[in-house]
Amino acid sequence: MQALPRFPNIASRLALAKPWLAAIAWAVLLACPGAKAQDGSAQLPMVQLSAGIHLIHAELADNEAARMRGLMFRQTLAPNYGMLFVFDRADKHCMWMRNTLMPLSVAFIDASGSVVNIEEMKPQTDDSHCAQRPVRYALEMSAEWFRRHGVRAGDVLQGIPKGPAP
Repeated sequence: MQALPRFPNIASRLALAKPWLAAIAWAVLLACPGAKAQDGSAQLPMVQLSAGIHLIHAELADNEAARMRGLMFRQTLAPNYGMLFVFDRADKHCMWMRNTLMPLSVAFIDASGSVVNIEEMKPQTDDSHCAQRPVRYALEMSAEWFRRHGVRAGDVLQGIPKGPAP
């Protein structure tokens, strides 16, 4: 007489459980829209821009909370990654570097996508870096990124999310 296995149908039971486990995993993921990045900041939507032949992957800071936090407390940016600040209305917006741990460059951009001016910003300062005329956008990138890639005032960035100002 042959002994019966202690767990006779474990393989078939696991096969039946897999779809349920997958459904539970998806439900958990979908219930967590405020996922956190490695630095603890909330993940923001991404937009792809281009400056000539150069692709830029930018987090979209299009609400007050995201604009206030900006790139604070981050140690580094990946190559060709930055943050696009979308303002509610065109104005001579200013940026500062409080709690920002790395040097950055900022391009102030008007509603048509044209670069108005570019400023270099030192880390952890409250110095104001302002647009020279009203703009709807500011793009922060690693220090000297715009210079290294030949982007200057008057250049037009493609992919800027255009919409009517409220």
